[in-house]
Amino acid sequence: MIVVTTPTGQIGRQVLDHLVDAAEGATDIRVIARDPARLPARVHEHVEVVRGSHADPAVLEAACEGADRLFWLVPPAPRADSVERHFQDFTESLCEVIARHGLERVVSVSTLGRRVAKNAGQISASLAMDEAIMATGVHYRALCPPFLMENLLGQTASIRDAGVFFLSMTEDRVLRTCATRDIAATAARLLLDGSWTEQHDVPLVGPDDLSPGGMADVVSEVLNRPVRVQLISSSEYKEAALRRGASEAWAQALADMTDALDEQGFYGADVPSTPESAPTHFRQWCEEVLKPAVLG
Repeated sequence: MIVVTTPTGQIGRQVLDHLVDAAEGATDIRVIARDPARLPARVHEHVEVVRGSHADPAVLEAACEGADRLFWLVPPAPRADSVERHFQDFTESLCEVIARHGLERVVSVSTLGRRVAKNAGQISASLAMDEAIMATGVHYRALCPPFLMENLLGQTASIRDAGVFFLSMTEDRVLRTCATRDIAATAARLLLDGSWTEQHDVPLVGPDDLSPGGMADVVSEVLNRPVRVQLISSSEYKEAALRRGASEAWAQALADMTDALDEQGFYGADVPSTPESAPTHFRQWCEEVLKPAVLG
């Protein structure tokens, strides 16, 4: 039995699609969904649904009864009073479930930066989550991407209307990227394989070595219109998050994260690409995902 969290989220829904396509009834699949109505009809035909949030220990325990594999993702919570506590609340419940129900394998979405990232906001909280889960002894794979290409989808209106997107990063520094499709494909492959053991990170670093300016050049070429990147400071990033309704703690953690990324370079040029696990080029993603989103 495979349990999938966040099955309607950006990554989780793609993981679920892969599992449903590949399992063909040979593997039982259970999902935890706040709103089961958001699941596609074909998914309902192939999975068991536990209604609720995996933040609820009782829901998580019910979903993991009899399961041996779990896809784990802690969703963002921009209004959380504490980023660290947000991750800890999810993780403590999972660790208790692992101990009680004997889950054998957990595949989690984490991040690059282990043993490098310091005071890095949400990144540090995610890496601490990994450490807590691994302390249970469960067989574990932490999927570790850098900057997600899909982060640009939140700026489609600005790209379309003003020809600009915003990043808090040095303009000429390489920013490694990854498409969520590659995260999902890797997660599904691991979930369907019941043979792996031990605990390891799985880097998911796309094949490009683009700077923010280079990314803007690619976007311009794909859209056939001028698009530029405007670099903002971490304090400006924080203020933008506050305007969108984030809590002070969440917004400050985002600022800390961007400072750490820029200063410590763990999403930068020194990180080798892993095309075998993250084959999607930024240009391909722009053509297939960003362009339809911008042009409608």
